[in-house]
Formats: sequence, C-alpha cells, structure tokens
Amino acid sequence: MNMTPFDEAERRIWDGRAAAYARSFAGLCAHTVPALLDAAGVGPGARVLDVGTGTGAVAAAACRARAIVSAVDAEPDMTLWTAEAVPEADVRVAALPELPFVDGTFDAVLANFVLNHVGRPRAAAAELRRVTGDCGRVAVSLWGDERGAGQSLARQAVAAAGLGLPPALPPIAPEEDFPLTEEGVAALLSGAGFTGVVCETVRFEHRVDPERWWAGTAGGVGPVGALVAAQPQDVIDAVRKEFDALVQPLLGDDGLATLPHVALLASGSA
Repeated sequence: MNMTPFDEAERRIWDGRAAAYARSFAGLCAHTVPALLDAAGVGPGARVLDVGTGTGAVAAAACRARAIVSAVDAEPDMTLWTAEAVPEADVRVAALPELPFVDGTFDAVLANFVLNHVGRPRAAAAELRRVTGDCGRVAVSLWGDERGAGQSLARQAVAAAGLGLPPALPPIAPEEDFPLTEEGVAALLSGAGFTGVVCETVRFEHRVDPERWWAGTAGGVGPVGALVAAQPQDVIDAVRKEFDALVQPLLGDDGLATLPHVALLASGSA
C-alpha cells in the first residue's frame, strides 16, 4: 500500500507503543465501546470486524457478546497485544484503506477512534462500506473539533514547561479531508454509501489515577507523548511538574482525576 506522509508519521508515532497505550489511554478510549456495539447491533453469531483494534477493547467486548470477531491494526505491536488478550478473535496486521477481506464479509464493522489516524479518510470510509454485508451496520467514534478539558492536559503541561507543542502532522489532501463535526462525519459515511447515518456528540468524564494518565505521555503515546519521551530527563521532569500542578484541581477525595472528554459517534446501514 502506498502510504501518505500523514500515514507514515502516524506509523512512527505508534511504533512499539502498545504497552504504554494499554496502561494509559486505552481506558479512555474504552468509554465508547458499549455504544458502538449497540449502534452496530452486535449480538450472538454476528460477523464483526474491529478496525484499528489497538489493545483489543472492542474485540473483547464483541467476543463477550458471542460474536464471531476479526480485528486488524496497522501497528504490529498492537495486534500482538490483542491476539494475546483476545485469543478467540482472528487478529491480523492491516491498515485502512486496504483490508484483507472480500466484499460484504461482515455484519458489523466498528472503528473506535480510528478515522482520526488515517491519511485517506474518505477512501477508508469507502473500504468500511466494501467489507460490510448487505443490511450490515457500521459504527465509528472520532475525536472532533470540540474538546473536553481533559483532552488538553498534556499539551498544557508541555507549553507551561516551555517545551513548545509538537510539530503538526503532515496535512491530509483537501479532497480526502472532512470536518470533524456531527455533520462532517455523517457526510463522510453517507458519501461512502451508508444509509440512515446518524452522528451525535458524546460527553463523558474519564476518572483515572494521575500516574496512569501521565504514563501515556511519558511512554510516548501520541504526538505530545512522542515529543516528551524524546527529551532529556530534566525536561521530562519539568513537564511532569507542570502536569502535577494542572491535575491537582481535578483530583477527588479518592485520588482520581476527573477528566471531561468530548467525542463523536456515528452509525449507519449498508
């Protein structure tokens, strides 16, 4: 597959990050899993594809629902993690917009926070449609333009420490890009051939041990994490000091931080 510069940058960022992601941001991204399964009508015997499985939260939930589950991820480290965590799933290395399945293979296709991470999102949405069988369902979640306070914590800490923000990812081609809004995501799926598409804004609070939240950044997860992890220890310590100060007002009596987040969740029929 010919990767775009955006895709190549994403591969570099996520290379070898499965363990760091599993102990930090995986818990955050799991919030939308039940809603995705509901939106796609996942139940016993359904043929389900988990695209961009990460460390397997969607695949595991679909298996618990007694579905027949396949899962793919572009990052080999993630697929190894998922294959061990969800042994009943068929787990493969594969990346949008080229999936190793014949047309109409699946009753439900799920993509949890994946379309933010592909360089050709319109082609990716069309590929989701290709592998969805007649009368099948798709359900996707994305980070949109609106962000909750918890989503900017690491960036604020980096800026406060004087490190500056990470360089922007290479741009997506204008003909492939789409607005990160309810209307934009709905139009993306409708343009790919799905019908009855609905998209809603989902707001939730992620309660987490600050140490686990910091572990994602310190472990190099995402663009901000990659920037921090590449710094000398004194700079990392300075960012951590700012992080601790920013998270302090968000702590409850149990020591957990309450981090508001905002996402988009869309679904439709083939």
